[in-house]
Amino acid sequence: MLYIIAAIAALIGLFLAISFYTFYVCFYSKRNRTEDPYAVMRGKQYQEVKDNIIACTRIMDKAPCEWVYTQSTDGLKLAGRYYHTAEVAPLMILFHGYRSMSLRDCAGGYILAKKMGFNVLAVDQRAHAESEGRVITFGIREHKDCESWINFALKRFGDDTKIVLSGLSMGAATVLMASKLDLPKNVAAILADCPYSAPADIIRKVCRDRHMPDHLAYPFIRLGAWIYGRFDLEMITASNAVKKAAVPILLIHGEDDRFVPCEMSRLIHSCCASKSQLHTFGGAGHGLCYMVDPIRYEMITIRFLSELPALHTHMEMNEYAKEMKNNYG
Repeated sequence: MLYIIAAIAALIGLFLAISFYTFYVCFYSKRNRTEDPYAVMRGKQYQEVKDNIIACTRIMDKAPCEWVYTQSTDGLKLAGRYYHTAEVAPLMILFHGYRSMSLRDCAGGYILAKKMGFNVLAVDQRAHAESEGRVITFGIREHKDCESWINFALKRFGDDTKIVLSGLSMGAATVLMASKLDLPKNVAAILADCPYSAPADIIRKVCRDRHMPDHLAYPFIRLGAWIYGRFDLEMITASNAVKKAAVPILLIHGEDDRFVPCEMSRLIHSCCASKSQLHTFGGAGHGLCYMVDPIRYEMITIRFLSELPALHTHMEMNEYAKEMKNNYG
Protein backbone atom coordinates (compact mmCIF):
# COMPACT_ATOMS: atom_id res chain seq x y z
CA MET A 1 0.00 0.00 0.00
CA LEU A 2 2.80 2.40 0.88
CA TYR A 3 4.40 1.75 -2.50
CA ILE A 4 1.12 2.61 -4.21
CA ILE A 5 0.72 5.80 -2.20
CA ALA A 6 4.33 6.76 -2.90
CA ALA A 7 3.88 6.08 -6.61
CA ILE A 8 0.70 8.18 -6.73
CA ALA A 9 2.41 11.01 -4.82
CA ALA A 10 5.37 10.87 -7.18
CA LEU A 11 3.07 10.95 -10.20
CA ILE A 12 1.17 13.94 -8.83
CA GLY A 13 4.47 15.67 -8.07
CA LEU A 14 5.62 15.04 -11.62
CA PHE A 15 2.38 16.44 -13.05
CA LEU A 16 2.69 19.54 -10.87
CA ALA A 17 6.35 20.01 -11.79
CA ILE A 18 5.63 19.78 -15.51
CA SER A 19 2.67 22.12 -15.13
CA PHE A 20 4.78 24.65 -13.24
CA TYR A 21 7.45 24.50 -15.94
CA THR A 22 4.89 25.19 -18.66
CA PHE A 23 3.43 28.04 -16.59
CA TYR A 24 6.86 29.59 -16.14
CA VAL A 25 7.72 29.34 -19.85
CA CYS A 26 4.34 30.42 -21.24
CA PHE A 27 2.82 32.84 -18.75
CA TYR A 28 5.28 34.07 -16.13
CA SER A 29 6.84 37.52 -16.44
CA LYS A 30 9.98 38.23 -14.42
CA ARG A 31 10.09 41.12 -11.98
CA ASN A 32 13.24 42.73 -13.41
CA ARG A 33 12.30 42.34 -17.06
CA THR A 34 14.21 44.30 -19.66
CA GLU A 35 13.33 44.63 -23.33
CA ASP A 36 15.06 46.34 -26.23
CA PRO A 37 12.40 48.16 -28.27
CA TYR A 38 14.74 48.15 -31.27
CA ALA A 39 15.27 44.39 -31.25
CA VAL A 40 13.78 42.88 -34.40
CA MET A 41 12.49 39.31 -34.41
CA ARG A 42 14.65 36.70 -36.08
CA GLY A 43 13.82 35.27 -39.45
CA LYS A 44 13.99 36.29 -43.10
CA GLN A 45 10.54 37.93 -43.09
CA TYR A 46 11.59 40.39 -40.39
CA GLN A 47 15.12 41.00 -41.61
CA GLU A 48 13.79 42.08 -45.02
CA VAL A 49 11.91 45.00 -43.42
CA LYS A 50 14.22 45.51 -40.46
CA ASP A 51 15.18 49.06 -41.41
CA ASN A 52 11.51 50.08 -41.74
CA ILE A 53 10.64 48.56 -38.37
CA ILE A 54 13.51 50.36 -36.63
CA ALA A 55 12.70 53.66 -38.37
CA CYS A 56 9.07 53.49 -37.18
CA THR A 57 10.15 52.64 -33.64
CA ARG A 58 12.57 55.57 -33.63
CA ILE A 59 9.84 58.00 -34.76
CA MET A 60 7.61 56.93 -31.90
CA ASP A 61 10.48 56.83 -29.41
CA LYS A 62 11.58 60.39 -30.24
CA ALA A 63 8.08 61.88 -30.11
CA PRO A 64 7.19 63.70 -26.87
CA CYS A 65 4.76 61.79 -24.72
CA GLU A 66 3.21 61.81 -21.27
CA TRP A 67 3.27 58.70 -19.13
CA VAL A 68 -0.22 58.00 -17.82
CA TYR A 69 -1.53 55.31 -15.48
CA THR A 70 -4.69 53.48 -14.56
CA GLN A 71 -5.58 50.57 -12.31
CA SER A 72 -6.84 47.19 -13.42
CA THR A 73 -9.89 45.59 -11.82
CA ASP A 74 -7.54 43.31 -9.84
CA GLY A 75 -5.39 46.17 -8.56
CA LEU A 76 -2.43 46.35 -10.96
CA LYS A 77 -0.90 49.66 -11.97
CA LEU A 78 -1.03 49.86 -15.75
CA ALA A 79 1.17 52.27 -17.71
CA GLY A 80 0.76 53.93 -21.08
CA ARG A 81 2.34 56.56 -23.32
CA TYR A 82 -0.01 59.38 -24.29
CA TYR A 83 0.71 61.40 -27.45
CA HIS A 84 -1.37 64.56 -27.83
CA THR A 85 -2.56 65.86 -31.20
CA ALA A 86 -5.59 68.08 -30.55
CA GLU A 87 -8.08 68.73 -27.78
CA VAL A 88 -11.14 67.48 -29.66
CA ALA A 89 -9.49 64.67 -31.61
CA PRO A 90 -10.60 61.04 -31.32
CA LEU A 91 -8.39 58.75 -29.26
CA MET A 92 -6.78 55.55 -30.50
CA ILE A 93 -5.74 53.11 -27.77
CA LEU A 94 -3.03 50.71 -28.94
CA PHE A 95 -2.33 47.26 -27.44
CA HIS A 96 0.87 45.33 -28.19
CA GLY A 97 1.61 41.63 -28.50
CA TYR A 98 2.96 38.80 -26.37
CA ARG A 99 6.21 39.51 -24.50
CA SER A 100 6.65 42.82 -26.30
CA MET A 101 5.92 46.47 -25.48
CA SER A 102 4.01 49.44 -26.81
CA LEU A 103 7.14 51.15 -28.13
CA ARG A 104 7.98 48.16 -30.32
CA ASP A 105 4.65 46.80 -31.57
CA CYS A 106 2.62 50.00 -31.68
CA ALA A 107 4.98 52.17 -33.73
CA GLY A 108 3.18 51.60 -37.03
CA GLY A 109 -0.20 52.15 -35.43
CA TYR A 110 1.09 55.30 -33.75
CA ILE A 111 2.35 56.74 -37.05
CA LEU A 112 -0.90 56.05 -38.88
CA ALA A 113 -3.05 57.35 -36.01
CA LYS A 114 -1.08 60.60 -35.91
CA LYS A 115 -1.43 61.00 -39.68
CA MET A 116 -5.19 60.66 -39.26
CA GLY A 117 -5.22 63.33 -36.56
CA PHE A 118 -5.91 61.06 -33.59
CA ASN A 119 -4.63 61.43 -30.08
CA VAL A 120 -2.76 58.23 -29.20
CA LEU A 121 -2.56 56.14 -26.05
CA ALA A 122 -0.09 53.26 -26.45
CA VAL A 123 -0.36 51.04 -23.40
CA ASP A 124 2.00 48.48 -21.93
CA GLN A 125 -0.11 45.41 -21.23
CA ARG A 126 -0.10 43.86 -17.77
CA ALA A 127 3.10 41.95 -16.97
CA HIS A 128 4.93 43.80 -19.74
CA ALA A 129 7.39 46.73 -19.76
CA GLU A 130 6.25 49.49 -17.37
CA SER A 131 2.98 47.89 -16.24
CA GLU A 132 2.68 45.79 -13.11
CA GLY A 133 1.89 42.10 -13.07
CA ARG A 134 3.62 38.72 -13.20
CA VAL A 135 1.19 36.69 -15.26
CA ILE A 136 0.42 36.98 -18.98
CA THR A 137 -3.01 35.52 -19.69
CA PHE A 138 -3.30 35.76 -23.49
CA GLY A 139 -6.24 38.16 -23.28
CA ILE A 140 -8.20 36.38 -20.54
CA ARG A 141 -7.58 39.15 -18.00
CA GLU A 142 -6.14 41.68 -20.42
CA HIS A 143 -9.47 42.26 -22.18
CA LYS A 144 -10.85 43.71 -18.94
CA ASP A 145 -7.88 46.09 -18.89
CA CYS A 146 -9.30 47.59 -22.10
CA GLU A 147 -12.29 48.65 -20.03
CA SER A 148 -9.99 50.22 -17.43
CA TRP A 149 -8.23 52.25 -20.12
CA ILE A 150 -11.53 53.31 -21.69
CA ASN A 151 -12.75 54.54 -18.30
CA PHE A 152 -9.47 56.40 -17.82
CA ALA A 153 -9.84 58.05 -21.22
CA LEU A 154 -13.40 59.19 -20.61
CA LYS A 155 -12.46 60.64 -17.24
CA ARG A 156 -9.32 62.34 -18.59
CA PHE A 157 -10.56 63.56 -21.98
CA GLY A 158 -14.33 63.84 -21.53
CA ASP A 159 -17.46 61.75 -21.94
CA ASP A 160 -17.83 62.69 -25.60
CA THR A 161 -14.39 61.38 -26.62
CA LYS A 162 -14.54 59.00 -29.58
CA ILE A 163 -12.34 55.94 -29.03
CA VAL A 164 -10.85 53.32 -31.34
CA LEU A 165 -9.34 50.17 -29.82
CA SER A 166 -6.46 48.78 -31.85
CA GLY A 167 -4.21 45.79 -31.25
CA LEU A 168 -1.48 43.65 -32.78
CA SER A 169 -1.24 39.87 -32.28
CA MET A 170 -2.10 39.20 -28.61
CA GLY A 171 -3.17 42.84 -28.44
CA ALA A 172 -5.52 42.20 -31.35
CA ALA A 173 -7.02 39.17 -29.61
CA THR A 174 -7.32 41.28 -26.46
CA VAL A 175 -9.37 44.05 -28.09
CA LEU A 176 -11.54 41.48 -29.87
CA MET A 177 -12.26 39.75 -26.56
CA ALA A 178 -13.23 43.16 -25.18
CA SER A 179 -15.89 43.43 -27.89
CA LYS A 180 -18.20 41.22 -25.82
CA LEU A 181 -18.17 43.70 -22.93
CA ASP A 182 -20.83 46.36 -22.44
CA LEU A 183 -18.63 49.02 -24.00
CA PRO A 184 -19.73 52.67 -23.94
CA LYS A 185 -21.00 54.17 -27.17
CA ASN A 186 -17.82 56.23 -27.30
CA VAL A 187 -16.00 53.16 -28.64
CA ALA A 188 -16.44 53.66 -32.38
CA ALA A 189 -14.38 50.78 -33.77
CA ILE A 190 -11.99 47.92 -33.12
CA LEU A 191 -8.94 47.37 -35.34
CA ALA A 192 -7.32 43.94 -35.05
CA ASP A 193 -4.06 43.12 -36.83
CA CYS A 194 -3.14 39.38 -36.97
CA PRO A 195 -5.21 38.16 -34.00
CA TYR A 196 -5.46 34.55 -32.85
CA SER A 197 -8.91 33.03 -32.58
CA ALA A 198 -8.38 31.59 -29.08
CA PRO A 199 -5.55 31.20 -26.56
CA ALA A 200 -5.84 27.42 -26.82
CA ASP A 201 -5.65 27.56 -30.62
CA ILE A 202 -2.40 29.51 -30.74
CA ILE A 203 -0.79 27.53 -27.90
CA ARG A 204 -1.61 24.23 -29.58
CA LYS A 205 -0.27 25.59 -32.88
CA VAL A 206 3.02 26.67 -31.25
CA CYS A 207 3.34 23.24 -29.63
CA ARG A 208 3.06 21.61 -33.06
CA ASP A 209 5.60 24.09 -34.49
CA ARG A 210 8.03 22.95 -31.80
CA HIS A 211 7.41 19.31 -32.63
CA MET A 212 5.51 18.59 -29.43
CA PRO A 213 2.27 16.61 -29.53
CA ASP A 214 -0.23 19.31 -28.61
CA HIS A 215 -2.76 16.77 -27.29
CA LEU A 216 -0.19 15.82 -24.64
CA ALA A 217 1.41 19.22 -23.96
CA TYR A 218 -1.70 21.41 -23.87
CA PRO A 219 -3.34 19.76 -20.80
CA PHE A 220 -0.20 20.50 -18.76
CA ILE A 221 -0.13 24.08 -20.06
CA ARG A 222 -3.79 24.60 -19.19
CA LEU A 223 -3.29 23.01 -15.76
CA GLY A 224 -0.27 25.25 -15.10
CA ALA A 225 -2.28 28.34 -16.00
CA TRP A 226 -5.11 27.24 -13.68
CA ILE A 227 -2.98 26.21 -10.67
CA TYR A 228 -0.22 28.82 -10.75
CA GLY A 229 -1.78 31.64 -12.73
CA ARG A 230 -5.34 31.31 -11.40
CA PHE A 231 -6.98 31.58 -14.81
CA ASP A 232 -8.66 29.26 -17.29
CA LEU A 233 -7.25 29.39 -20.80
CA GLU A 234 -10.63 28.49 -22.26
CA MET A 235 -12.73 31.02 -20.35
CA ILE A 236 -12.99 33.36 -23.35
CA THR A 237 -11.95 33.36 -26.99
CA ALA A 238 -11.84 36.07 -29.63
CA SER A 239 -13.99 34.08 -32.03
CA ASN A 240 -16.73 33.62 -29.42
CA ALA A 241 -16.47 37.17 -28.07
CA VAL A 242 -17.20 38.79 -31.44
CA LYS A 243 -20.49 36.89 -31.61
CA LYS A 244 -21.69 39.46 -29.06
CA ALA A 245 -19.92 42.46 -30.61
CA ALA A 246 -21.83 45.67 -31.28
CA VAL A 247 -18.76 47.66 -32.39
CA PRO A 248 -17.58 47.65 -36.05
CA ILE A 249 -14.47 45.50 -36.48
CA LEU A 250 -11.64 45.73 -39.01
CA LEU A 251 -9.46 42.62 -39.33
CA ILE A 252 -6.10 42.68 -41.11
CA HIS A 253 -3.84 39.65 -41.55
CA GLY A 254 -0.80 38.60 -43.54
CA GLU A 255 -1.34 35.58 -45.77
CA ASP A 256 2.20 34.40 -45.06
CA ASP A 257 1.86 34.69 -41.28
CA ARG A 258 3.85 31.73 -39.97
CA PHE A 259 3.05 32.36 -36.32
CA VAL A 260 -0.69 33.14 -36.23
CA PRO A 261 -2.31 31.55 -39.30
CA CYS A 262 -4.43 33.83 -41.47
CA GLU A 263 -7.25 31.28 -41.12
CA MET A 264 -7.74 32.47 -37.54
CA SER A 265 -8.82 35.92 -38.75
CA ARG A 266 -11.08 34.27 -41.30
CA LEU A 267 -12.74 32.32 -38.51
CA ILE A 268 -13.14 35.44 -36.38
CA HIS A 269 -14.61 37.35 -39.34
CA SER A 270 -17.16 34.58 -39.93
CA CYS A 271 -18.27 34.87 -36.28
CA CYS A 272 -18.67 38.67 -36.10
CA ALA A 273 -22.13 39.87 -35.11
CA SER A 274 -21.26 43.50 -35.83
CA LYS A 275 -20.22 45.15 -39.08
CA SER A 276 -16.82 43.73 -39.99
CA GLN A 277 -14.24 43.67 -42.76
CA LEU A 278 -11.32 41.33 -43.35
CA HIS A 279 -8.36 42.32 -45.52
CA THR A 280 -5.41 40.02 -46.13
CA PHE A 281 -1.96 40.91 -47.45
CA GLY A 282 -0.18 38.49 -49.74
CA GLY A 283 3.38 37.68 -48.71
CA ALA A 284 3.13 39.48 -45.36
CA GLY A 285 4.41 37.76 -42.24
CA HIS A 286 3.20 38.10 -38.67
CA GLY A 287 2.49 41.73 -37.81
CA LEU A 288 4.17 42.92 -41.02
CA CYS A 289 1.25 44.04 -43.20
CA TYR A 290 1.95 47.73 -42.58
CA MET A 291 5.65 47.25 -43.29
CA VAL A 292 5.01 45.30 -46.50
CA ASP A 293 2.37 47.60 -48.02
CA PRO A 294 1.85 50.79 -45.97
CA ILE A 295 -0.20 52.60 -48.64
CA ARG A 296 -2.80 49.83 -48.93
CA TYR A 297 -2.86 49.41 -45.15
CA GLU A 298 -3.49 53.12 -44.64
CA MET A 299 -6.18 53.28 -47.31
CA ILE A 300 -8.04 50.29 -45.85
CA THR A 301 -8.01 51.87 -42.41
CA ILE A 302 -8.97 55.34 -43.66
CA ARG A 303 -11.88 54.00 -45.73
CA PHE A 304 -13.15 51.86 -42.86
CA LEU A 305 -13.06 54.65 -40.29
CA SER A 306 -14.49 57.19 -42.75
CA GLU A 307 -17.61 55.04 -43.17
CA LEU A 308 -18.42 55.11 -39.45
CA PRO A 309 -20.91 57.82 -38.40
CA ALA A 310 -19.01 58.53 -35.19
CA LEU A 311 -15.77 59.28 -37.06
CA HIS A 312 -17.02 60.41 -40.48
CA THR A 313 -16.78 64.16 -39.81
CA HIS A 314 -13.29 63.90 -38.34
CA MET A 315 -12.01 61.76 -41.20
CA GLU A 316 -13.55 64.05 -43.84
CA MET A 317 -11.75 67.03 -42.29
CA ASN A 318 -8.40 65.28 -41.92
CA GLU A 319 -5.97 66.54 -44.56
CA TYR A 320 -4.00 63.32 -44.79
CA ALA A 321 -7.12 61.23 -45.27
CA LYS A 322 -8.32 63.59 -48.00
CA GLU A 323 -4.94 63.46 -49.73
CA MET A 324 -4.88 59.65 -49.63
CA LYS A 325 -8.39 59.41 -51.05
CA ASN A 326 -7.52 61.83 -53.84
CA ASN A 327 -4.32 59.98 -54.74
CA TYR A 328 -5.41 56.38 -54.27
CA GLY A 329 -9.20 56.51 -54.45
